[in-house]
Amino acid sequence: MQNRIVGTTMPVLEFILEPNDAVISEAGELSWMSGNMQMTTHTQMGGGGGFFGAIRRVAGGGSLFMTEYRPYGGPGEVAFATRFPGHIVPVELNHGREIMIHRHGFLCATPQITLGVGFQQSLGAGIFGGDGFRLQRVGGVGLAWMELSGEVIEKNLRPGETIRVHPGHVGAFEANVPFQITTVPGIRNMIFGGDGIFLAQLTGPGKVWLQTLPISRLAHALVPYMPSPGAERAEGGVVGGIIGSMLGGR
Repeated sequence: MQNRIVGTTMPVLEFILEPNDAVISEAGELSWMSGNMQMTTHTQMGGGGGFFGAIRRVAGGGSLFMTEYRPYGGPGEVAFATRFPGHIVPVELNHGREIMIHRHGFLCATPQITLGVGFQQSLGAGIFGGDGFRLQRVGGVGLAWMELSGEVIEKNLRPGETIRVHPGHVGAFEANVPFQITTVPGIRNMIFGGDGIFLAQLTGPGKVWLQTLPISRLAHALVPYMPSPGAERAEGGVVGGIIGSMLGGR
């Protein structure tokens, strides 16, 4: 198996697979593939788990279905592009190393990687789209590629070292890193600070990947530029009135 990451702002992960190689991704992640690439969509992944394993993936924010890509008759190409500006990060996993990743962060993996629910907590309506905060647990043996938005900051926490992070900036961390949701200290800070109410607290030892562009903040920043149905109707009414006046000679 050969792979390479191409691009900067919106990178793509390209694979050259031999007939005995395969990669898996959640359904809907494909960007392009060669004509000899065979797709198999099912609910099982890596360590199996069947239907209940699929339910655990969904509970962690993942997809019910997974797709396996395997070439036949010779080498084949398959590619997966990011959905947001950011980076693709490869991580090697084994039975002694698992990672927790934000619910939109899994891109693809080799066949023996497993994906399940790692953590979920409701943070109140209106936060993270009202769905609360979820993490997926990625384990098994092999390679996994995760998609992190914006720039990626890696921190290797020393034993006992603690970092508090806005939950949207948590990209991933090694599963042995203690993690909990805390509140912003001080009532005045909660009300007037503008940084929200909740923080994620991570304590070393272990590795943490932070992302500089939380998807929730990106969506919030785009809201003023998105047309609303009411605005479209109003604009259509004004334009229609002007055209009608011109055609009517008024």
